[in-house]
Amino acid sequence: MAAPDVTDRRAAKAARREGNTVDGIPPLARLFPLGLQHVLAMYAGAVAVPLIVGGALGYSAQDLAFLISADLFVAGIATIIQSVGFWRFGVRLPLMQGVTFAAVGPMIAIGQSEGIQAVFGATIACGLFMILIAPFFSQLLRFFPPIVTGTVILIIGLSLMRVAAGWIVDGSTEGAPPINVAFAFGTLLLIVLIERFAPPALQRVSVLLGLVLGTVAALFVPGMVDWSAVGEADWFAVVTPFHFGLPTFQIASVVSMLIVAIVIMTETTGDMIAVGEIVDKPVNRRQLADGLRADGLGTVIGGIFNTFPYTAFAQNVGLVSLTGVRSRWVATMAGGILVVLGLIPKISAIVEGVPRAVLGGAGIALFGMVAASGIRTLAKVRFNNKNVLIVAVSVGVALLPTVTPTIYDQFPQWFTLIFDSGISAGAITAIVLNLVLNSDEMRRTHGGDAHMGAYDAVRGPAAAALVHPQAEGTGLIPTQALSDEIAAEQGGDGMPVEAPSIDAAERSRDAAATPPHD
Repeated sequence: MAAPDVTDRRAAKAARREGNTVDGIPPLARLFPLGLQHVLAMYAGAVAVPLIVGGALGYSAQDLAFLISADLFVAGIATIIQSVGFWRFGVRLPLMQGVTFAAVGPMIAIGQSEGIQAVFGATIACGLFMILIAPFFSQLLRFFPPIVTGTVILIIGLSLMRVAAGWIVDGSTEGAPPINVAFAFGTLLLIVLIERFAPPALQRVSVLLGLVLGTVAALFVPGMVDWSAVGEADWFAVVTPFHFGLPTFQIASVVSMLIVAIVIMTETTGDMIAVGEIVDKPVNRRQLADGLRADGLGTVIGGIFNTFPYTAFAQNVGLVSLTGVRSRWVATMAGGILVVLGLIPKISAIVEGVPRAVLGGAGIALFGMVAASGIRTLAKVRFNNKNVLIVAVSVGVALLPTVTPTIYDQFPQWFTLIFDSGISAGAITAIVLNLVLNSDEMRRTHGGDAHMGAYDAVRGPAAAALVHPQAEGTGLIPTQALSDEIAAEQGGDGMPVEAPSIDAAERSRDAAATPPHD
């Protein structure tokens, strides 16, 4: 059996031969459906924020339609800037941009007290702030070793499951209707069957095919597909800047949005690192700064064109992982499709008709792949007791607002801005715990500890015996014998001894350049 790094190199060579690289351009016959797949994966999330904010501010159906068109139009432009890049703007990876949910609460509060013009003014200030501090924020990359990045990516996937569940429930206050659950898991089953039995060309668009087939099936169920808005929608609409009036800049509003900017940059950093790991092109500090500048520029354009702050969409990171398509030009095509959707409301209405339950089924696969990518990154980590604790506490803190969304309702707004987002809360927790538990002094003092912590009973000798290769009968063998055997296998330093391979020298060089806790 080939060593893992040999297998990775072979896979990389095969990808280059097929043109499946970050900079490779797939044929147009594949490029369009792959881009459309990204649009369908993000569409519901992309239009949700203008619907929520506009509805809270009491806007008419016509104004809501304009907000949605503006959102799609700017999302396409921001995606093209991020994926194509120019000068020092754009990470040049397959990332999709969309309006962030982190700004929903502050924007509603600003809009209700100061008006929508203050929201757009604060959005422009937020974007300029992100552009200015991007080079300094990128220096934080050293705080994102694999123990942190893997944990953050895992948290992103787990946190997004609430979005998939929300699509399946589709606004019901009494749980998900059984028909919705049936269509969600039917769509998921279709995606799995396509991945298992379809030719490789169709496997690349498995999510798109699942969505299309799920929607076609839903046509036979009365009320599942609502395309009534298609006939009422215009064929063409122009997105004009400052449609609701010139922006105003209120100090309190701007300050609250600057806090949102920090949250956005934290989430985007995790997404960029995640997609870099997935496409085997890890981001460096300069690329990270370029990507954060692109976020800021997209946000500035958003404020000018009557929409809101933009960030990388995590659900599309899962799509990259699921399909294995690495080309950034697929994201560029998706950006072009979004621009067209923003200019042709009738087409937007067609896409909007995809049942939420069908989207929920696809979301289970997409968001699960994000979590799996985090686990893959964590596989690089040497798990001593401290690293186990870092992952455990970070995931626990991140999931609190996911399982109980009202947990921080009685806290100040500045606190909820940070901790209501499980992604930013988990990322901050992982960074702080890594600095505290894996400092140079701690590594020198406790780096060789082989004992199991009290919180780590699941890895204790009794539990290990259940899966020990020499266990017989019930799977239990004498604890002392197992402990001695484990100690021998670990070489006395608490870490497994790697078997030599043909690439041992290369791994030794990598290990020399990597801190023990990474």
